[in-house]
Amino acid sequence: MLRTVAIVGRPNVGKSTLFNKIAGRRISIVDSTPGVTRDRLYADVEWRGERFRIVDTGGLSPRPDEPLAEGIKRQVTRALEESGLFLFVIDGRQGVTWDDRDIALLLRKTGRPVILVVNKLDDPKHDSALYEVSNLGFEHVVGVSAEHSRNLGELLDAIISLMPEDEHAEGERDDEIAAAIVGRPNVGKSTLLNLMVGQERSLVCESPGTTRDAIDSAIVFGGRHFRFIDTAGLRRRSSIDSPVEFYSTLRAQRAIDKAHVVCLVMDAAEYATDQDKRIAGKVVEKGKGLILIINKCDLIDGTMLNHLTAEVRDVMQFVDYAPLLSVSAKTGMNVHKVYPAIVEVHENWQRRIPSAELNQMLRDLLAFQTLPSKVGRELKIVKCSQVSTAPPTFVFSVNDVDLVSKAFEHHIDKLFRKAWEFEGTPLRFLWRRVGKRSTLR
Repeated sequence: MLRTVAIVGRPNVGKSTLFNKIAGRRISIVDSTPGVTRDRLYADVEWRGERFRIVDTGGLSPRPDEPLAEGIKRQVTRALEESGLFLFVIDGRQGVTWDDRDIALLLRKTGRPVILVVNKLDDPKHDSALYEVSNLGFEHVVGVSAEHSRNLGELLDAIISLMPEDEHAEGERDDEIAAAIVGRPNVGKSTLLNLMVGQERSLVCESPGTTRDAIDSAIVFGGRHFRFIDTAGLRRRSSIDSPVEFYSTLRAQRAIDKAHVVCLVMDAAEYATDQDKRIAGKVVEKGKGLILIINKCDLIDGTMLNHLTAEVRDVMQFVDYAPLLSVSAKTGMNVHKVYPAIVEVHENWQRRIPSAELNQMLRDLLAFQTLPSKVGRELKIVKCSQVSTAPPTFVFSVNDVDLVSKAFEHHIDKLFRKAWEFEGTPLRFLWRRVGKRSTLR
């Protein structure tokens, strides 16, 4: 892995703003509400030819009675374990608090280098705060304004100078399968991810909407490399009642953009809802591989489960090509089937059919078919070629594109799926008009 630098501190001192500035793009959700960041977020950074990975963490809270405080502390602890350098962020306007002192003690116990980052020093006249933090006992102190990018270069220089001399490693791999886990809030996405990854990678809580950012987990399973993206629950735009929810939904949609395969998780108690169908439609629109997962199936018996799966297939016929898995993230039932399903869908999503084989199939299958016609003018197919994968996209050269109906395109889709293995991936068909020439039909 790349050398890792963790950003730590109490809530609302500007950790996520600093993370976004260093990363060079808006990854963390930034809001004035304390505790917005709850899970670990990663970004790869390059500065003066040196590469490292920056980690944003949730704010450490001294109040253990808060519902998420213990979970956030576990996430921060894991970030501390995997990092070789810490950016300890405090609020320069408020000065050093008792919470800051507790965190400082925690960091000193690790024995690893620490840069004390005094944030919110928007103007040089505020730099006197740097002298007031000396009693924390850290040798390396940098005053910054993350919001206004003040002294970020100085901070990055300090990071490079203090990072351990570990071997560099590559970030994302070319053979890596990116899988996004999406769905409505509180359907068990994070629980499923944590079970598959083998550790508490995303924070799990019974409250809907616990996960707000898209979380990447890179793992190796069965010799294959996967990157799982857990996301905030997708809600209808009319249900978004805060800036945090708005950006959470935006992150989830971007996670679909980043993914090769999307796992749509539904609740066995409330499945195939209008929102589930909208999410599936978004996945199809983006041309991504799709797997339907019904979670919490440990709560229903076999007869009810058969009825449930049949109803999902009936209601979501527009994605009838997607594999449908019934699992329980809580008990582990059938979760082992998710990995091979992702691999198979990814392979189908990247499948390329040789031109000779493609056109021979069309000759055989269309020889006895009645093609669309209008006022005595019949559709003629000159040739077909595959122009791209991910998803598989085919161009048909025909005599008249106006003769191609949706019903005929759906018919072609079925023929292709019968001839080749395309489970889990949408297919794209493009129609191009050509002049008079020899035809397949």
